[in-house]
Amino acid sequence: MTDGKKPADAYRNFLEDIGDFSSETTEEVQPLEKGANEGDQPASVGRRVRMVRNEKGMTTEDVGQRTGLSTKYLEQIEADELSPPLGVLIKIGKALDMKLGRFISTGEVKPFTVVRKDERQIISRYTSAQGDQYGYTYESLAPDKKDRHMEPFMVTLVPSKAKKELSEHEGQEFIYVLQGAMEVILEDYTDVLNAGDSIYYDSTIPHLVRCHGDKETVILAVLYTKNG
Repeated sequence: MTDGKKPADAYRNFLEDIGDFSSETTEEVQPLEKGANEGDQPASVGRRVRMVRNEKGMTTEDVGQRTGLSTKYLEQIEADELSPPLGVLIKIGKALDMKLGRFISTGEVKPFTVVRKDERQIISRYTSAQGDQYGYTYESLAPDKKDRHMEPFMVTLVPSKAKKELSEHEGQEFIYVLQGAMEVILEDYTDVLNAGDSIYYDSTIPHLVRCHGDKETVILAVLYTKNG
């Protein structure tokens, strides 16, 4: 929601839209267990968050004031006691005036990048500690491309019981459904996309995408924003 502000001032990208966790949750949330074919564990972003914060000369209290997140929650993230949902990471990145890529890059930036299937970097992976049916996995497909304007992700969504609100922000989004079914809401328009279907829309349109049905949905999601 923009609350009367310019789109850039209310920046929320599709990672928040489909991640379902853009704010600090009162429910205990823990990383999913590593699967047999998932390669490396999720990237540890806590150290990177702390490094950028220190570079900016900011305290966790400063970041908390800008994001609405508690100091304790931020300290847990920096100590790698939990892996932050990407919606939260976006908020932290905006508070620190840093692009998302700074947090997910492996370090070396290149003019091009090739990511093998078994080398995909799992950025965020969540399930409810109470066993409720919701969660997601994000895999970055281009973490080291220099000066990129697009952020491509492989996203796995599971059925969610959580209530969600429409979001609007600067940029454009492209989504291609690889497996399962995905519900998309664009203001007053609602549709269900199946495997092989795709959608491209301006993110300034109030929108929401989520898993449809009782099976996992896998999508290729690409965000473009001139703000990075």
